[in-house]
Amino acid sequence: MDPNLFYDVWHAPLTPLLLLERTARVFPEKVAYVYGNVRCTYREFAARINRLASALQIAGVQKRDRVAFLCPNTPPLLEAHFAVPLAGAVLVAINTRLNADEIAYILDHCGAKFLFVDTELAHLVPDQHAHRNGDQPQGSPLQIITIVDEQAGASGTCLSTLDYDSFLAGGSLEPLPITAHEDDTISINYTSGTTGRPKGVMYSHRGAALNALGEIIEVGLTSNSVYLWTLPMFHCNGWCFTWAVSVVGGTHICLRRVDPPNVVQLIEQEGVTHFCGAPTVLIMLTNHPSIKQLQLTRPLHIVTAAAPPSPTIIQTVESLGAQITHVYGLTETYGPHSICEWHSQWNDLPIGQRARLKARQGVPYLHAAELRVVDEKMRDVPADAQTQGEVVMRGNNVMQGYYRQPEATATVFEGGWFHSGDVAVMHPDGYIELRDRKKDIIIRGGENISTIEIEQAIYQHPAVLECAVIAIPDEKWGEVPKAFVVLKLGATASEDELLAFTRERLAHFKCPKSIAFTELPKTSTGKIQKYVLREQEWTGREKRIN
Repeated sequence: MDPNLFYDVWHAPLTPLLLLERTARVFPEKVAYVYGNVRCTYREFAARINRLASALQIAGVQKRDRVAFLCPNTPPLLEAHFAVPLAGAVLVAINTRLNADEIAYILDHCGAKFLFVDTELAHLVPDQHAHRNGDQPQGSPLQIITIVDEQAGASGTCLSTLDYDSFLAGGSLEPLPITAHEDDTISINYTSGTTGRPKGVMYSHRGAALNALGEIIEVGLTSNSVYLWTLPMFHCNGWCFTWAVSVVGGTHICLRRVDPPNVVQLIEQEGVTHFCGAPTVLIMLTNHPSIKQLQLTRPLHIVTAAAPPSPTIIQTVESLGAQITHVYGLTETYGPHSICEWHSQWNDLPIGQRARLKARQGVPYLHAAELRVVDEKMRDVPADAQTQGEVVMRGNNVMQGYYRQPEATATVFEGGWFHSGDVAVMHPDGYIELRDRKKDIIIRGGENISTIEIEQAIYQHPAVLECAVIAIPDEKWGEVPKAFVVLKLGATASEDELLAFTRERLAHFKCPKSIAFTELPKTSTGKIQKYVLREQEWTGREKRIN
């Protein structure tokens, strides 16, 4: 490689790859990750990353090829966040909660050349993709490598005789040069399909590096930090903590699934200092009997996003001695774009007031800088905490665009700003607070769900005349879908029947929690008034919170 191609005396590309090189030099014997009884140092971590990257190149991966991973929060996916871009390719970490049809769409849309799949998730790989594995003739559109998690004793199906460790063994320990330009795409993260089919959100090396540094600064990561993986790594590349913890020299605690007793044990045993997750994770943990046994030996910093954390959850978590930080963002902004930056004088306020302040979406991250609430003519709304407008962002942590969807990209970037589709108010102190979501997006435990997608599935039932889906409050998930259905004259269908019908057509987390058979409120022109349904379902909850 020509050293002058991307480097200069005064300039080097912003990429997590270059930042990790520093960590491997400074902390070679420090533990990079822990998984069960496996403890991997940064020297070993860097070697495994190099082996995987070179093995991919040997297998035929070329610059900008897409390499997909379908696996839980285990070491292979963590290693892939560095190895795939080091090979010059683009990482596609697939949501493990999607169904086979959605996964097939993603594999086809991104044109993945390789798929690394955990045996426990092999059943999600559609037949038309599963047969194109590492045993097929050269030139097959998709090659599959099986990840066998012996540490967890995971069961399932091996879609290929070529397993992850054997694939790594074919790689070289000879360090690979970093050839990436900072504007190259480092990953494609597919949305949960809030407006139909998932969109591929492109992140750059530069954006990944800056967002990693932003997380380090905002949540106080250091080389002494111990990060527990309760947040899926497939979700916005783990809000960029996959890179952030590594480049600062912290320790990852990999976690195959969120099991409260195991989480409590790991917090104590490994001295966990940080973890992230939606409020549903906090609800799950704080309502489990094992949490009563938790003894914190180090300060614990919890970062939460999606639905605002309730006052009860905040009080419960803080009573354990933990600190909660509320952030806000979207897949299109690498995860968090804003943070409810805390003021020390707020510490003495009553818990109810603190909870209200912490529930706000706040101000931009240090590296993000630009965040506005605007009206339809792109004018800033008054900072009166009452006038509503759309949240728009611009800056270092906005995506490059949607992969292979230039029209959708142009629409969402209209006017030179990223349009979030979220409705908020601006407070006098410059902090934003969400009020509603355009297109009726439902956020269930951090996962975005489209009401339109659910309605289309329900409409496929022959007995259904009309339907509307909204979000309703839920103690565990924050909010879940509820469907309101009008049946055709003379037709019959039970709630259980329709629920089973949707489960056959949608990923289970997208299915309604309940279905009501009722007339739908409408305008004079016949448009269904969803806000009326929402007011009916949410009024009781708002009164309890207030």
